[in-house]
Amino acid sequence: MNPVAAFLPETYTAGVPYALFGELRATRPVCRIDEPAVGAWPAGPGFWAVFRHADVKHVLRTPEVFSSHLGATQIRDPDTPADLEFVRAMMLNQDPPDHSRSRRIVAAAFTPRAVRELEAVIEERAAALVDSVAGRGEADFVELAADLPVWTLAQVMGVPEGDRRLLFDWAGRVIGYQDADYAGLSTAAREGLSPIGRAALAHRPSSAPRRPDGRPMNPRSREALADMFAYAHALAERPRPGSVMARMREGGLSRDEFENMFFLFAVAGNETLRNGIPGGLLTLLDHPESLRLLLDRPELTGSAVEEMLRYWPPVIDFRRTATRDVELGGQLIRRGEKVVVFHASANRDETVFTDPDRFDITRTPNDHLSFGFGPHVCLGAHLARVQMRAMLRAALDRLPGLRRAGEPVRLTSNFQNGLKTLPVRWGTDR
Repeated sequence: MNPVAAFLPETYTAGVPYALFGELRATRPVCRIDEPAVGAWPAGPGFWAVFRHADVKHVLRTPEVFSSHLGATQIRDPDTPADLEFVRAMMLNQDPPDHSRSRRIVAAAFTPRAVRELEAVIEERAAALVDSVAGRGEADFVELAADLPVWTLAQVMGVPEGDRRLLFDWAGRVIGYQDADYAGLSTAAREGLSPIGRAALAHRPSSAPRRPDGRPMNPRSREALADMFAYAHALAERPRPGSVMARMREGGLSRDEFENMFFLFAVAGNETLRNGIPGGLLTLLDHPESLRLLLDRPELTGSAVEEMLRYWPPVIDFRRTATRDVELGGQLIRRGEKVVVFHASANRDETVFTDPDRFDITRTPNDHLSFGFGPHVCLGAHLARVQMRAMLRAALDRLPGLRRAGEPVRLTSNFQNGLKTLPVRWGTDR
């Protein structure tokens, strides 16, 4: 298979190309990949792809050499210098010391103690979601699971109950822009929204916003997300005490930093779990011996979640930019060139994981990189694990005989390892 397949979004519609990743780890662990045009999106300059676990870790822990700030963290370059300058204000796209300052402002909301205070209500919410469909005998698990991360984020951010669906739409538009079903997502019903939610809709761009030259607008630009940022500013006027919004308001963030911080929580904290929870369940359903073991030994739920994260990483890759000429994996990378680390490949590295293509819910240790590594390791990782455990246990405990009811449909994306639908059924009727 041509290495360029690792870049093409349509590759992932059929599944993550693990065979290609394995071949490249063995023969070209750091290799140059072209960046051809995708639909209306123009071609890019290409990038260096990094596939081995040790090399991925090295890139992620050395921001002084592999910067998040120089070109941001998506493979595709921002459209304009102004777009780049804007996204550089996001914590995800900062290097120390700016990144450290931004992280400190919101970190208190994600400490183990803070997450423990949410754990019981998250478990209650997961149980209520499952109970709401238990009598049907079948459901789309993607749709069912999507509410939990949105609801949890609303609790953390102080978003009114009726506005949760806005978070769902914004995440879908940003993360799923390569997929026609998600690019113009608009599911929030106006009549259920708060006054600030209804006001934000007036700022929503068309379903396919374009630049003056006719090219698609970057979905992460301020113009493409005008409704989200209008909402963020309105919510910040009266933040709930102790919420992330209150911490952001009190933290001395600039306007660009504030908007990008809201973006990060509304999107990253939502979409990764919206994909990770159904993907983890699908993996379990496709390995019936592991499913039986987990049903017999529920104390394995924690290690099962870690193996789901390794086997079905929600994020496929992240980009950095070289700050100087550097050698990596026997290749000379020039200053200013893109470097893209493939978490999905690192998680199957045979030098780190015994029998890496085997799904093993008892695997220990499990040094997967699904939450990143180094200074940018996911701030919400502990909260994500709590939600995954809660939804998994609720589904297995309350939906006896849970199994597939048809073929899942994958998201078209070279960034998120996602599902659009996962039909499941339960009960004794076969």
